[in-house]
Amino acid sequence: MRVHKFFAPVSESATFAYMEAVLAFQRYLATERRMSPLTVKGYCADLGYFEAFVTEKMGQFEPKNIKRLLVRSYLKKLYDEGLSPATITRRLSAVRSFFKYLVRMGLVDEDPSKQVRTPKQEQKTPRFLSVDDAERLIEAPQGDDAASVRDRAVLELTYGAGLRVSEVVGLDLGDVDLAEQQLRVTGKGNKTRIVPFGRFALQALKLYLQRRGELTGKEADPVALFRNTRGGRMSVRAVQRLVEHCRASCKEVGVTPHWLRHACATHMLASGADLRSIQEMLGHSSLSTTQRYTHIQIETLMKTYDTAHPRARHTPSDHPSPSPFA
Repeated sequence: MRVHKFFAPVSESATFAYMEAVLAFQRYLATERRMSPLTVKGYCADLGYFEAFVTEKMGQFEPKNIKRLLVRSYLKKLYDEGLSPATITRRLSAVRSFFKYLVRMGLVDEDPSKQVRTPKQEQKTPRFLSVDDAERLIEAPQGDDAASVRDRAVLELTYGAGLRVSEVVGLDLGDVDLAEQQLRVTGKGNKTRIVPFGRFALQALKLYLQRRGELTGKEADPVALFRNTRGGRMSVRAVQRLVEHCRASCKEVGVTPHWLRHACATHMLASGADLRSIQEMLGHSSLSTTQRYTHIQIETLMKTYDTAHPRARHTPSDHPSPSPFA
């Protein structure tokens, strides 16, 4: 396999028409679907696995000759490789999106993946931090230097506004309204939303903005809100490393930056916020995604009940029922 400059792995026998179609598909994802460069890269990479499979079976990749049985064979291969349902679904999604695009452009008559079932997904409960752990993590970066002040602001804002890591590092100075305590956030699909943040995040941001000018160098980014030590825009990986460095302060094991986002939603729900408001704040396109947090509340409630309720703490043998023959 080789990788061309647009990140889609293609075999040496791939046809020129296929490569042209992939490039056009990539432009479609980036412009019309408004996907991020990283998402486009993932789609093209996943499509490349399918192209390699088809080429091995048929000798070349010719979309109009691909039938449903071949797509099902590909799906079986992914199962046999022991891939997770989430990975299989993602790879199938790339194939479906590609064929939907080809049908739309009139390059094929029908979509062979249309009638192929998507693997059933395991519903995982989001991992999140307790209020105490969230505070410990945010306060973990020590020091009075500009980088430490920045790190505390990054963690405070991630938790306080429930942001994805990519959204945090993507913020520009012009996206922050200190007076209204609001952010203009660009999320998935380049969708923009307005997100409020609280007084702790406000204080952390004000302190950081006073020191931001100290983070400078040849790579200085004039608009990026959060800069690295060379002045460039802070990366997603840098935030991940920050949390990895500070996670020892938490009681929970394996903390990631996304746990702060989950914690924001969970703690808001526990404090009486409605699901629609949380959905709007987090930028979920579907309410069903936000509803995952209700399961956390139910699980927490059940644990509390099992611990505290007198009729839950004892087994029936501890309090035998009186005999009807007594």
